[in-house]
Amino acid sequence: MKIGFSELYGENQENQRARYEELARGFEEYFGKGELVYCSAPGRSEIGGNHTDHNHGRVVAAAVDLDVAAAACCNGENAVRLKSKEYPEMDVIDLSDLSVHPEETGRSASLLRGICARVRELGYRVGGFNAYTSTRVLKGSGLSSSAAFEVLAVTIISHLFNDGKIDPVEVAKIAQYAENVYFGKPSGLLDQTASSVGGFTAIDFANPEKPAIEKIDFDISAQGYALCVVDTGGNHADLTGDYAGIPQEMKAAASFFGKKVLREVDPAEFEQNIAAVRKACGDRAVLRAMHFFAENARAAMQRDALRSGDFQAFLKLVVESGRSSFQYLQNVYAPHNPAEQGLSVALALSEKLLDGCGAWRVHGGGFAGTIQAYVPFDLLETYRSRMEAVFGEGSCYVLSVRAAGGTRVEL
Repeated sequence: MKIGFSELYGENQENQRARYEELARGFEEYFGKGELVYCSAPGRSEIGGNHTDHNHGRVVAAAVDLDVAAAACCNGENAVRLKSKEYPEMDVIDLSDLSVHPEETGRSASLLRGICARVRELGYRVGGFNAYTSTRVLKGSGLSSSAAFEVLAVTIISHLFNDGKIDPVEVAKIAQYAENVYFGKPSGLLDQTASSVGGFTAIDFANPEKPAIEKIDFDISAQGYALCVVDTGGNHADLTGDYAGIPQEMKAAASFFGKKVLREVDPAEFEQNIAAVRKACGDRAVLRAMHFFAENARAAMQRDALRSGDFQAFLKLVVESGRSSFQYLQNVYAPHNPAEQGLSVALALSEKLLDGCGAWRVHGGGFAGTIQAYVPFDLLETYRSRMEAVFGEGSCYVLSVRAAGGTRVEL
């Protein structure tokens, strides 16, 4: 995809133009002058379908107006060099060795190596390039900075070496592959697809190789509401096992019925066999499966509500989703650290402020990090000041939905 600068950034284009000029200066500082290509990939907000994608369920997501951008240029060498403004080290990848490097697990270099490997495996061209990046998708914000970075890297390769022909769904799958196999994180495809495709997007992962994607034309601000994400500042350390436990337990419940994922299980058959599933898999697996079945159906209802313009029905479904995540999915705080419950506090405060006029829910993976809220404009300053009084200045982000996904930017 290729998009004009003013179309991408609208009212913020002057501020963004200064940022892109800084990208050019940063590139020149580290790599010298070059014929630059500019690319951008947005963060994403999960709208509905909390922890359904990894069991081939339905989700609703939206790209947001915080992005990671890059200035890039072919270097004529057999190496990729990427320098991020926000990090001191430069990632350097030798394209003659695209095998998995265990020592890179959990580092951005592993994502670059995995992306280059997968692009080449799929028959696309990969060559050496230099890139300088700048991000406004804050790490730990729940807006998936990692997926935005991955989508940006694939977008750069698509436009430098493949005439922009790697389609958005393929971009997302390449990014997910790198995150799963090279980075070592067992993520689903939601984050990468939302970043790559852009806008409000309903995604059905019944066939994960060919997910059904529907873009939805909907404007939250026209309803008199703002989309907010509140960063509670929780500690993400030691949560890998908590995140991994959710798909593992859901798939354990599915395996009771001889299936790989819960999407393949008949909900009625599950209901009839709860006692046996409890014995085989444990109570939490049963509760998480119950969340999956309800949330999967609810994501379709949220899609339909947005498509028909019934925003009040949508808000009701958002609250139901959040309560299901808290009660059944149980991803609002880590069971090994019950003293830290920032998400629970944020949700309780949001319910007190917004009950009857807005909506609130846990956002993304959970256990720590962020909540999402839909706030009427006349309550926005009250809501933001209350959240920031508790969680710190700048902790409440007011977001806009961005129509474009990963794209080349024409200055």
